[in-house]
Amino acid sequence: MKIVTNDERPDLQGNAQAALRDGWPAFVLRGQVPRDHRDAVARYFPDYDVLLLDDDDTVLARATAVALSWDGETAALPAGGYDGALVAAVTGHENGVSPDTLCVVAATVRSDRTGGGLAGKVLTALRGRAAQAGLARVVVPVRPTLKAAYPLTSMADFQQWTRDDGLHLDPWIRTHQRLGATILGPAPRSMVVSGTVAQWEGWTGMAFPRSGRYVVPGGLDLLAVDRERDQGLYEETNLWMRHPDTTTGR
Repeated sequence: MKIVTNDERPDLQGNAQAALRDGWPAFVLRGQVPRDHRDAVARYFPDYDVLLLDDDDTVLARATAVALSWDGETAALPAGGYDGALVAAVTGHENGVSPDTLCVVAATVRSDRTGGGLAGKVLTALRGRAAQAGLARVVVPVRPTLKAAYPLTSMADFQQWTRDDGLHLDPWIRTHQRLGATILGPAPRSMVVSGTVAQWEGWTGMAFPRSGRYVVPGGLDLLAVDRERDQGLYEETNLWMRHPDTTTGR
């Protein structure tokens, strides 16, 4: 296996998107913040968009991150989690703020290759790039995969669900824990997606005949539908986790 950046192998971009698309619900990344900052993130942080390839150049996994400034205090993490990290990284870069923290914003493994440790490999590659760039801290607004089965449970409660071995019940949280990461706390309004009722019906394959709150496939939280305003609003809470510092390993 080998690691390359998406910028180094633009010829693989279409294959990467096709191979990894089924790892996400259709509504994910439909928010305004990712749309507004996608080009800037690709332009400013190309070294932190990495692909894991096999010997035949098949894309097995992908992970992306941004660089930002953070003082190490949980309360000072970007407000808004995923969305907030994109804004902080792009704004900081444009204002000449020196970054000291890598924030991993996405990591995906091909659905037919999950469970083989590939996520750990691609996350480790990103941490190595952080160390090379002098970024001491590594944080992640984790989107726990199992949380979609419990959309009525708060993230504050969900983060405490552990197995007998002390690791978390959620497999994606466990992946980060096995790399030494610890849980910091919920990231409210980490991913905000607003759309018309028709758009949400297309994204979810559901009908929303009345205003109200709905459980949607793949959603970690409930979708609020307002038919009078023709709006569906989804505000997702993620979970902040911190990896060991690249300089001290603690």
